[in-house]
Amino acid sequence: MAHTQLHPLWIKYPSLKKDLGAVVELIEQNINLDESDVKKAIVKMIENGGKMLRPAYTLLMASFYEIDHQRILGLAAAIETLHAASLIHDDIIDDAPTRRHLPSIQQQFGKDVAVYAGDYLFVVVFRLLSKNHLDLSAIQRDTQYLDNLLAGELNQKDARYDFEMTIERYLKQIDGKTAELFALATTIGANKENAPADFLANADKIGRNIGMAFQILDDILDYEESSKAIGKPTLEDLRQGVYSAPLIFTMATHKAEILPILQKRTEISDAEAIVLDRLVKNYGLTPAKELAKEYTRKAIADIENLPDKPAKKILLQLTTQLLKRKN
Repeated sequence: MAHTQLHPLWIKYPSLKKDLGAVVELIEQNINLDESDVKKAIVKMIENGGKMLRPAYTLLMASFYEIDHQRILGLAAAIETLHAASLIHDDIIDDAPTRRHLPSIQQQFGKDVAVYAGDYLFVVVFRLLSKNHLDLSAIQRDTQYLDNLLAGELNQKDARYDFEMTIERYLKQIDGKTAELFALATTIGANKENAPADFLANADKIGRNIGMAFQILDDILDYEESSKAIGKPTLEDLRQGVYSAPLIFTMATHKAEILPILQKRTEISDAEAIVLDRLVKNYGLTPAKELAKEYTRKAIADIENLPDKPAKKILLQLTTQLLKRKN
């Protein structure tokens, strides 16, 4: 398989970059498929890569306690594989033509191949978990995270076209959809033998707060990156009835202008979307940014409470950089 180009974010963390390269190799080694469209689809997605944030957090948090390095690479690989599988299924549900500025798997190979590719990656996840966890209780704990992750996705589905959507419901939704996987990433290497319960609880909080801030910032960027015309992902979300924090905050103060447009559902025109976009930029972005800052502050404060080990400094740098990002 071709060598994966890691995101430039990791250049200043050479040791972490090396481990993330090993994580990608491990994922590729576990794709035991004969040559097929499914294999091509999976390999192409892995080669396109992403930031590899979740496995990076797994590696960093695991360095606070005693754990076999090869085993933690395997668990980090499980985390990234799970993320990849969820992205494939997201793109199928959303009928998304692109992923990371490239054609999505379902766009290139069709929905059938994309479903099989996503399903196969879930098999790889459980293979990696079973190989690298020492006891059944750890797998049971991780399965609970997976359960919560799916619940978050279903919550988003149930909330489509909810014209009474509240920030509280949105937060519950992204807690499952995004924050749950970050929380799994920060806790997956720990078990009751090598990490005290208070460390584990703090690790969960760190991952969860990072995930919450990360998703809110993503939703903000969807609006900030749109120029004269509203950005395509945002317009698709509006037409599919997926409402994020900036829009929900704007709805609270400008419902009379917004509701008639949202009620058109899939028939929202580009011109109407631009009206919404302008309102959100004026009234929704500032409170959404404050909400993201609140979760960022919580994550940083909890990282500050970690033991003084080299990984702590990297965690602080990485999290600060990530949660103040512009792209």
